[in-house]
Amino acid sequence: MAKENQPGTEGALERPRLQIALDTFDMPSALKPLNAAISKIDVIECGTVLIIAEGLKAVREIRALYPGKTILADVRIAEAGAVISRACFEAGANWVSVVAGASMTTVGQVVKVAQEFGGEVQIELGEKYDSDQARQWRELGATQVIVHRSRDAEAAGTLTWGENDKARIRELHDMGFKVTVTGGVTAKDLPFFEGVPVGVVISGRGIVKADDPLAAATELRDTIDRVWP
Repeated sequence: MAKENQPGTEGALERPRLQIALDTFDMPSALKPLNAAISKIDVIECGTVLIIAEGLKAVREIRALYPGKTILADVRIAEAGAVISRACFEAGANWVSVVAGASMTTVGQVVKVAQEFGGEVQIELGEKYDSDQARQWRELGATQVIVHRSRDAEAAGTLTWGENDKARIRELHDMGFKVTVTGGVTAKDLPFFEGVPVGVVISGRGIVKADDPLAAATELRDTIDRVWP
C-alpha cells in the first residue's frame, strides 16, 4: 500500500480530507451508507464498535472493496502495540489509532510496525493533553492526532467548539502533526475552522444515519471546499 504524505507546516493550508466513521454493529449496516457515499469519501474508518462486533474481517472486506482508499483501524491501542498494530496492517489498514494514555514504549512499538508497512499512527487525545508528551509522540514518529468533542457531552448538548480548540489544533500542527477533528461535526460547524490547519474531518452518524448518505457527504465535501479553497 502507498505511504501516506507526511504532515508539514509550510505553505498554504491543505484542504482537509473527509473521513466516514463506521461504528455500526454489523457489516451490512456499515456497507450500505459507505457504498452510497464513497465517491465523496477520502478515508474509511472501521470504527471501534464495528471492529469489536465484526473483528478485523471488517478491515479486510472493506480493503477488498476499496483497494485505493485510505482505511483507519480505530482500535485505540493501549498496550500490546506491536501485536495489535501488525494485525491491523496485515488486514489492510493504512492507519491505526493509539490512546493518549498508552506508554511511550507502546507508541514506539506501534510506530515501528507502521513504518514497516508504510502506514501512519494517530494518537487519540482526551479533552486535555500535555504538550511535552505530544512532542515525544512526534519524536517517536507518530504523525497524527485526533482532537474531539466527547460523544457523551456532545449528545447532552454541553460541549461546543471554542477558541481553545483552534489554539490546540494550531499548536499540534506546528509540532508537525496532521490534526483530525471529530465529535458530531456537521457542515454548519466547519466555517468555525476557517484558516485553521485541520487535516481530516470525521463524520460518523451525520453520514451513516442520514436518509441520503451521499447527499450528507456531498454537503460536507462542498463545505470543506468552500472553507478551505
